[in-house]
Amino acid sequence: MRTVRSWFRDTTGGLPRAFWYLWTGTLINRVGSFVLIFLAIYLTQERGFSNAQAGLVLGLWGVGGAVGTTVGGTLADRWGRRPTLLTAHLGAATMMLALGFARELPAVAAGALLLGMFAEAARPAFGAMMVDVVPEKDRLRAFSLNYWAINLGFACAAVLAGFAAQAGYLLLFVVDAVTTVVTALIVFTRVKETRRATAAPARPGDAAPAGALRTILTDRVFLGFVVLNLFGALVFLQHISMLPIAMGDSGLSPATYGSVIALNGVLIVVGQLFVPRLISGRSRSHVLALASLVMGAGFGLTAFADAAWFYGLTVLIWTLGEMLNSPSNATLIAELSPDRLRGRYQGVFSLSWQIAGAAAPILGGLVRERAGNTELWLGCAAIGALMAVAHLISGPARERRAAQLRPAAQPVTPVTAVSQPVPEPAEAAATAPAEPVPARTPS
Repeated sequence: MRTVRSWFRDTTGGLPRAFWYLWTGTLINRVGSFVLIFLAIYLTQERGFSNAQAGLVLGLWGVGGAVGTTVGGTLADRWGRRPTLLTAHLGAATMMLALGFARELPAVAAGALLLGMFAEAARPAFGAMMVDVVPEKDRLRAFSLNYWAINLGFACAAVLAGFAAQAGYLLLFVVDAVTTVVTALIVFTRVKETRRATAAPARPGDAAPAGALRTILTDRVFLGFVVLNLFGALVFLQHISMLPIAMGDSGLSPATYGSVIALNGVLIVVGQLFVPRLISGRSRSHVLALASLVMGAGFGLTAFADAAWFYGLTVLIWTLGEMLNSPSNATLIAELSPDRLRGRYQGVFSLSWQIAGAAAPILGGLVRERAGNTELWLGCAAIGALMAVAHLISGPARERRAAQLRPAAQPVTPVTAVSQPVPEPAEAAATAPAEPVPARTPS
């Protein structure tokens, strides 16, 4: 009993109160994240749209998300994390209701575009605020706890959404909007502005906001890491696009796919809180390399799966890789982001998921159609192996970069009232378009 208490204290103790408010907001928001889970079914069965029309709406959601992450990251740095989060959450809640009441395709398409923009605009501001409030030594634990909350909420949402849909699809939109507003209220009443005021750039990469885009585009260490994340996301997101098709070809029902993929959330909820102690003090590059190998192996074994238990085994294997990857990814991005550009760095990193969300089903479908199912999954294994090598090679440069930024951090007083100009449209849109991100992303 004492050991359990000690583990719980080591896992959750000592984190700032502001973190727990953000964590609570994450959990509430994710528990109510009904709409994206059932949107494709809603559009085709309830609204009577064709598959192509439903695909268009989902695509516009993704386009809006790409714009939202870019603008949201810029606003988080120039306007502040708190007002950006509030605006994004309230805008998302409003558009959620508007989408629920929309009937004609143009109105539904416009609603999805704006909803994607507002919903994803919150992501960079939230990530930057999380880094702001949690000391560097505690970030691995904090990001693991937040990722645990995301998956617990997602698992609950998948179950609750099914019951809510039986009472009427409009209820999905209403509950989603309400939980989003509750999250906004938590931020508004409990979390102060965390964007830091600094007198002048004090280190390489901590450039003035006017040169933010140039700074990011010339940061080869950071962009290299974003590219590696993009390739990892292309592999990971095959579980949403190609895995259900492969299981269908094996004669398994959609219900069986749902049960198999649920193992992913169950394993994360049960085991994610043990990960920080497992990887603490170990080389991040080695952890990320191992995560890539394990994830690649899990997806690669799908090439030989022909029964539900075998598919379930592959899910458990690549989920272990996901669990190792997520907290290491999040802490590394935090350390590679210069303080004054933290929101924009988070936005560019989020774009890699948006791009992967668009490209993964297209590339997966093309490979499967042209080369075959076996080649698709073995290709995923090969990408995982190449990523592992790339992490080992690029790791030292990333750690040098993180060390270069770390000592120069100066203690400063959080700003409680910020008056900054809204970013120029050209700058806000410059890092641009991508496509849909699934309801849950690992980091």
